Amino acid sequence: MNITVIFFLGLIIALVGVVPPGLLNMTAAKVSLKEGANRGIVFSIGVCLIVFLQTYIAAMLARYLSNHYYVVEILQRVAFVIFILITIYYLLVAKVPAKPEVEAHTKSGQSRFFQGMFLSAINVFPVPYHAYMTITIAGFGWFDFEKSSILTYVTGAAMGTFVMLYVYIFFFDKIKNKNFTSQKNMNYIIGTITGIVAGITLINIVMDWK
Repeated sequence: MNITVIFFLGLIIALVGVVPPGLLNMTAAKVSLKEGANRGIVFSIGVCLIVFLQTYIAAMLARYLSNHYYVVEILQRVAFVIFILITIYYLLVAKVPAKPEVEAHTKSGQSRFFQGMFLSAINVFPVPYHAYMTITIAGFGWFDFEKSSILTYVTGAAMGTFVMLYVYIFFFDKIKNKNFTSQKNMNYIIGTITGIVAGITLINIVMDWK
C-alpha cells in the first residue's frame, strides 16, 4: 500500500476525530489565549506524543482483531448502534452547555507539556476510535497491518491531531463569536460526522453479508 496514502488517511481520520470541541482542543485554545501561542503549541506537542502511543496501541489491537474476525463483526454492529445514538443525541437532544471557566493561574512551558500528556493520557477515546477506523479502512483495502504501514498511519494520526490543535490555537479567538462556531452549530457538525461514520459502518456490515 502507498505509504503516502496511508499517512494522509491517518491524518484525515485524526482531524475528524479532533474537530468537535472537547477537553484537549479547547484547553489548547484557552492556554493560547491566556498565555500565548507558544505555550499552546507546547501543550499540543505533549498531547500528540500520547496520541502517537495510543494510536500505535489501537493499530496493534486492530491487527489482533483482524485475525479474529468474528469479534470484528460484533464490534461493527455495536459501533453502528453507538454512532447512531451519538448522531441522534447531537442532532436532536444536545443542549448548549455553559461556558467553562478559564483557569486563573499560569504554568511554565514544561508544565504545559506534561499537562498535555496527562490530559491526553486520560482521554482514551483515540484507542477504540483508531482501532475501529483502521479495521474499516483495511476492509476497503486501503490499509494493511505491515509494520511500515502502521508506523506511517500512526505518524499521520499524530500530525493530524497537531494540525487541528494548531487550528484551534490560532483561529479560536478570531472565530469564537461567529455563528458557524456556536455550540448549536457545532452539535450539528458533530452529529453529521458521526452520521457519516455510521453510514460507512453500515456499508461494511452489508458488504460482509454478501
